[in-house]
Amino acid sequence: MQAGNITKFAHLSQFRDLKDFNNNVEQWMIDIKEEFTKSELIALKRLIRFSAKVPGICNAKIQTIVAATHDGTMGISRSTFERMLRKAKTLGLIEIHNTSKRGYQAHNVYVFIPYPVKEVVQSENIDVPIKANNPSKSINLLNNKRIGDRVAILDHTYVSNRVPQRFIELVKCFFDDAKIIEEYYRMYHISTYHLNAYDSDDLLDIGLDSFRQMIRALKRNKVRKNPYAYYYGVFQRKLDKLYYELIV
Repeated sequence: MQAGNITKFAHLSQFRDLKDFNNNVEQWMIDIKEEFTKSELIALKRLIRFSAKVPGICNAKIQTIVAATHDGTMGISRSTFERMLRKAKTLGLIEIHNTSKRGYQAHNVYVFIPYPVKEVVQSENIDVPIKANNPSKSINLLNNKRIGDRVAILDHTYVSNRVPQRFIELVKCFFDDAKIIEEYYRMYHISTYHLNAYDSDDLLDIGLDSFRQMIRALKRNKVRKNPYAYYYGVFQRKLDKLYYELIV
C-alpha cells in the first residue's frame, strides 16, 4: 500500500460517520478497557482522537501521536504506544496496514474495526395447521400470529419522546427494544425526578456511566438477579457519592 494523505485511505473506514465510530468505540471500551494499563489507555484515546477526520482511520506517525500526549497530560513513551497497539490488534479492535514510499517503509495506517454484532440465529418456524371448518378463518389466524410475532418487539424508534436521545443511543447498542430502553429510563427517572438542584446533563452522564458499569457486570456474569435493579443500585451509589462530594 502506497503512503499518502488520510483521504486516500477513506475507503478503509467501516463507519457511517463520526457518531457511529464513537458509538462502536464506546461498546468496545466496555468490553476491553480493563485489558489496558492507565498509560496504554492514554495512548489508545489519543489514537482514537487522531482517527476522527476519517472515522476510524489514522495515518499519523507514532512520534506525532506520542508527542500529542504530552500536551497538558503526563504523556507516554513510544514503547507504551506500541504495546497498546499490540494489545488492540490482538483484541480485534484495530488492523494495522503498512505503507511504502519510493520502495521504503513509510507510516502505518490504523483501521478501527466495528464492534462485533452477535447475531441471534433463529430456528425455522414450522406453522402447525389449525383445524377449522372455515379455511379462510385458518389463514386469518395464521396471518394474525405472524403480525403478532413481528410487533412483539419494537425497536428503539418506538421509544417515548420523554427519553433523552443520549440515553437511547447508548442502551440501544445492547438492547434494541423500546420496552427495555424505557424500563431502564424508568429506573433513571425514579432516581432523579426530585433532584432539581443538580445539572440535568451531569445527572445524565452519571446515569449513562452507571449503565456501562451494569453492562460490564452482565458480561462478567456478576448480575445474579434483576439487571434493572442492579442498574438502579449502581446509579444510587454514584448519586450518593455526588451528594457527599458536594457537601464536603
